[in-house]
Amino acid sequence: MKPCIEIPFRDYETSVPEALDAVDAATTLARQRYVLVKPNLVNDSPHPVTTHPAHTEAVVRYVQKHAPQAEIIIAEGCGDAYKNTSEVFAALGYDTLARKLGVELVDLNEAELETRIIPDCPVFPQMHLPRVAFTHFILSLPVLKAHSLAEITGTLKNMLGFAPPKHYAGVHGVWKKAIFHGNMQQSIRDLNQYVTPHLSVLDASIGLADYHLGGRRCDPSPNAILAGTDASAVDIRAAELLGLRADHISHIQPTL
Repeated sequence: MKPCIEIPFRDYETSVPEALDAVDAATTLARQRYVLVKPNLVNDSPHPVTTHPAHTEAVVRYVQKHAPQAEIIIAEGCGDAYKNTSEVFAALGYDTLARKLGVELVDLNEAELETRIIPDCPVFPQMHLPRVAFTHFILSLPVLKAHSLAEITGTLKNMLGFAPPKHYAGVHGVWKKAIFHGNMQQSIRDLNQYVTPHLSVLDASIGLADYHLGGRRCDPSPNAILAGTDASAVDIRAAELLGLRADHISHIQPTL
C-alpha cells in the first residue's frame, strides 16, 4: 500500500498544492491528456457536507499549472432525490467556478455510458458507467464524513457519483444511487473494481463525526488535507481521523 500524506490545513490555496507536491502529483499530471476532477456534491448542502469550491479551485489550478495541455472537466452525479446535478452545481457556485477557470462541468448522471463486465464482482458483475470514467485521469476530492451505512464517506465511496440513476436508483429508491444501500460495503468494493481514483485529495479540515448529511462536527477538528495515489490508504487514514476502526470497514481494505 502506498502511503497517505497528511498536511496541516491552513487554507486551500496553500495546503492543497503542498499536499499534491508531497505525492509528486506534478510529475504524474504532466503525462495526462484528460483529467476529471470529482468533488463530492451529494446534494446542495454547503461544506463540510460537500466539497468546498475553493478546494476544487486549488486542485484545478494545480492541474492547469503542471499539465497545461490537459483538458479538464469537473464532474459529478449528485444523489439528491429531488434536484438534478445542474441545480446542485448552481447552488454551490460550481457553475461560476467553472466559468472562472475555463473548464467544463459534466453531469455524470446524464453522461454517455458504456457497459463493462467483471464476472468476479458479486454485486455488480456488470456495470453501466460514464465513458469518461475510462478515458480520464480521475482526481477525487472527497470531504471527511462518517456515514450511516458505509461508516465512512471517503474517496472510494466518492465514486458513487459515477453510477447513473437510470440503472442504480433501484425500484423503490428515493435517492439516485439507492441500489447501493442494500449491500453498501461490497457494492463500493465492486464499483471500485470498475472505476477508482488515480489520485485523491481529501479535505479533513473540519469533518462530520456522525452523519454524511450534517450533524456534529469533529471536535477537535482534524485540520488536515490528505493526499495519495492509493485510495485505500487515504480512506484508512480518514477513518482513523474519525475515530473509527478501519479494519472493521471492509470497503476501504485493500483488494488482495
